[in-house]
Amino acid sequence: MKPLSDIKVVELARILAGPWCAQLLADLGAEVVKVERPGEGDDTRHWGPPFLYDEAGAPLDAAYFHAANRGKTAQAIDIATPEGQAAAHALIADADVVIENYKVGGLAKYGLDPARLRALYPKLVICSITGFGQSGPYAPRAGYDFIIQGMGGFMSLTGEPDGAPQKAGIAYADIFTGVYSAVAILAALRRRDAEGVGAHIDMALLDTQVGVLANQALNWMASGKVPHRMGNGHANLVPYQAFSARDGALIIAVGNDSQFRKLCGVLGLPYGVDARFATNPARVRHRETLIPLLEAAIRQWAKADLYEALETQGVPAGPINTLAEVFSDPQVVSRGMRIAPEGVPGVASPIVIDGERMVASRASPKRPG
Repeated sequence: MKPLSDIKVVELARILAGPWCAQLLADLGAEVVKVERPGEGDDTRHWGPPFLYDEAGAPLDAAYFHAANRGKTAQAIDIATPEGQAAAHALIADADVVIENYKVGGLAKYGLDPARLRALYPKLVICSITGFGQSGPYAPRAGYDFIIQGMGGFMSLTGEPDGAPQKAGIAYADIFTGVYSAVAILAALRRRDAEGVGAHIDMALLDTQVGVLANQALNWMASGKVPHRMGNGHANLVPYQAFSARDGALIIAVGNDSQFRKLCGVLGLPYGVDARFATNPARVRHRETLIPLLEAAIRQWAKADLYEALETQGVPAGPINTLAEVFSDPQVVSRGMRIAPEGVPGVASPIVIDGERMVASRASPKRPG
């Protein structure tokens, strides 16, 4: 039995952050009912090409939709009508969790806002996901991942030093918000079990994006210096970046001084005991001197030979894979990360409990209604 097999979730959400959260709960065993607009359904059903098709060649909507909706059932309900509102309440009446991503106050006109739901169902855990949260001057605004990556500082840290700011190649703020939302829901359910009360969880994309600035935020707070884009370099570790070998790029990620000495040994360089480079703080200070010296030595090697030599010496290194290479990597294959529930391709949850991967066996639902 999966950990959340006794939990029912009603998803009044679309696009990515809310559906990602609900999919994670479904992977952990929850029953998730996704409420969609009649006819059109979730916006991302149309975010293609590419589209998926079943074995008979019938369309299964955009691949994007299937990335975030595994393990759910779906119902077409028009909450703008009295009949739809009654149907939504019938679903929620015995639910444990509601996930919604309407604009602040947007559900009030349908009688489905968090305040009303908590009054009617005091043990219900409601998770509201918005761009900017339930309070503050930006609360009424719609939130979009790309905009949040820019506003939240991520893009100022991403890209080449002399290039334009870059967003991540995936919807980083949306997905992180979905994961944090699932954590918050589990905490609220734990409290409900202990105290018998539900909760209203206020999750904001901007809060999440700022919250995961991690070491870069603390670098600024500690030094007063605004971090800048460093390409594939690391603000606090050297060398920790991509390098070009004779036949392509690889990543070398030195995390301590012992690894640096071993790297120098493999490359035949004398810098492991050089006072300018012997410690990580010294290497960070002398980054501009050290990196060209390493680059010149690494260019003499073939990638495969250097990987093997570094692996033998315990120096962390790795390739820069395309997605085709990722899913053919023997470790990824061995761990079962590529799945096909009910014949629909997908990517498994990374959670494994007692040897069992937490992933729903049901594919994403077909468009209801």
